[in-house]
Amino acid sequence: MFKPLKGLFRRYSLRKNASSEPTGIHPLGSIRSVVALVDVEDTTFDECKNALNAFFRERGIKGDIFFFDFRRLTEGERLITSIKTTVLRKDLNWYGRPSDEKVQLMLQGEPDMLLSLIPSAGFPVEYVASCSRARFKVGREQLPGGVFDIVVSGTSDASQLDVFNWMVKILDTIE
Repeated sequence: MFKPLKGLFRRYSLRKNASSEPTGIHPLGSIRSVVALVDVEDTTFDECKNALNAFFRERGIKGDIFFFDFRRLTEGERLITSIKTTVLRKDLNWYGRPSDEKVQLMLQGEPDMLLSLIPSAGFPVEYVASCSRARFKVGREQLPGGVFDIVVSGTSDASQLDVFNWMVKILDTIE
């Protein structure tokens, strides 16, 4: 009973807030700003963050990195990323939509590219990717409606750092 109701609210939320801007493949030379989504649960997330920052710096791109951390932290554990740039389990509403504050922060300034390194595209990632007005979207797993312009999935045991390196190789070949 609860699952169909959750699905109904998810579809309504996407229909109401999804971007209608056309997207497509663009060369890196025309990209000025990027929003990257990183999974904190991946063991290489710190190296991935450093690789993303180096990628932005080398190409003169304004980059923002946002983290998705849905772990259940115990009493002694602490958050290892900034609370401002991290979407936590408590930031999701009952059907999985991130809070308006986090979504607005992620999508402010209308970035040219959305880069999702999160392997399992659950509803929070689907919502952010669908609502983003980015004109070029790259992800690890295609979402319903074909949200991503390029999908680089890699192998099942590939870390997000490996997938990011493959993405860079592909993006560098686009002219």
